[in-house]
Amino acid sequence: MSIRYRKKILFFLIFCPVFLWYFSVFAEKKTIVIGGSAGWSGLSVKNGITAGKGRFGYDCLELAAASEPLTADTDLLLDFEGDTIKDSAGNYTITNNSLILEKDIGFGKQSALCRGNGKGLSLSGKNGSFFGTGNSSGSFLIEFWLKPSISENGEIIFSWRSSRNVNDYPVYQMITSSFFNNRVEWKFTNIFDGYTADNGEITLVSYRTIIPGKWAHHEICFDEESGLLEYRINGSLEALRYVTSSGKTGGSIYAAVLGVPADIHICPSFTGNIDEFRIVKTPVCENSVPSDGDPEPDGTMGIHYLMYKKEGGRFETQPLPVPGGSELDSIDAVADIPPQTAVDLYVRGGDNFYNWTDSYPAWVPVENGEAVTGVTGKYFQVAGNIFPDGNGDASPSITEIKINYTEQPLPLPPFSVTAVPGDGSVTISWTYSVDDLSGGYYVYYGEHPGEYLGRAAAEGASPVNAGNTNSVTLTGLKNGTIYYFAVSSCSRFDSQIRGELSEEVYARPKQN
Repeated sequence: MSIRYRKKILFFLIFCPVFLWYFSVFAEKKTIVIGGSAGWSGLSVKNGITAGKGRFGYDCLELAAASEPLTADTDLLLDFEGDTIKDSAGNYTITNNSLILEKDIGFGKQSALCRGNGKGLSLSGKNGSFFGTGNSSGSFLIEFWLKPSISENGEIIFSWRSSRNVNDYPVYQMITSSFFNNRVEWKFTNIFDGYTADNGEITLVSYRTIIPGKWAHHEICFDEESGLLEYRINGSLEALRYVTSSGKTGGSIYAAVLGVPADIHICPSFTGNIDEFRIVKTPVCENSVPSDGDPEPDGTMGIHYLMYKKEGGRFETQPLPVPGGSELDSIDAVADIPPQTAVDLYVRGGDNFYNWTDSYPAWVPVENGEAVTGVTGKYFQVAGNIFPDGNGDASPSITEIKINYTEQPLPLPPFSVTAVPGDGSVTISWTYSVDDLSGGYYVYYGEHPGEYLGRAAAEGASPVNAGNTNSVTLTGLKNGTIYYFAVSSCSRFDSQIRGELSEEVYARPKQN
């Protein structure tokens, strides 16, 4: 045994009571940080939650806008929420754009600003899209949020112009939405096959006047099963027309048939903001945007649309690995919680997350910054429910979460280890660790100093679990080969928690 190691033993024996008290009482405090500078990549569940800008310029978690989700029937979706404008459904490509993204919330965090410069946004539909397939037909819904700066005659919100052959003759086609006498007017020219009255043109005009500077939700829809063409603003019916031979229910239905594929133009001559522009191949024109049914105080909106769904959203972190036997102390969240909004936090822990379910282990509700008791294990998981205010207008945000826990200290190694060679074997002995955290021992071995990669012993590859004993004989070793050994203690809380290695010893087996 080296002089240096003997000094260690002497020092420990003298101050043994102090060491035992220190390691038993002062377990190490640790913290895991998610969010903030670490980002939010470690989430396993993110329902109704999106990324925003929180404190200190970091990303935060906040409620996602309550927009309609993408479905198999979504033909086009422009939510204007990203850094660039694109069709989230992937069916249209932008051929021209003069719209500007602006932090003027219509139905989300951003909307598009239109300056009435005669350009707007133009999109070309791919084959299979509603406006990108020749002789396409069927039901459709066109909807969007709109906040005009002015409502002068000639302001164009939507335009599509093309043609199709009818009895070998080209017929001009057009769909437009524009302002006329402070109202919104939709025109469908030669869109409905067989409809010849009024030179093939059908016009729907809003009942109410459009007020500049106010957001409103517009939707126009055609149902090929009934022939009903209807226009709604904020969920209220403005105008309707049965595109049938009788002009009402029960007649022959004139189907919508689009001819040669052509670009669609959004806000080519419109001044104001537009948001959440969507085309769907199903007739769902019936207040499709979440609302609470309450009229606005001034009566102009007719119904209060919710920016955020009342049921809120939920996030869950991945199970976070920690040393076995760790105890969760508290959860500290950096959050902004406007009046009437709420953030409810939950935690759970366990030793094996592979058998976890949505409800097992049970989630434990915790208060931000307050002490947590009874949550232990090798893994911790944090969840949160985020709720908006009663009007669905405001969302809380969480910039960072700190998971504070106590890590059990590593047990001290044995202070005296010997190795005695035998015939194809070596017996390794050690003194029991004086650390009351120790619950067993592992023996490491190998053929090079400091490299314990041995696999030859009949008792198994390095390290060998020796249990709570102070001696083990490794057999099956090669005579004449020198082997190096070290011993570590393992925690009585978890055998996988192993402390530092003892001083190295060696022995060379030989034939008796």
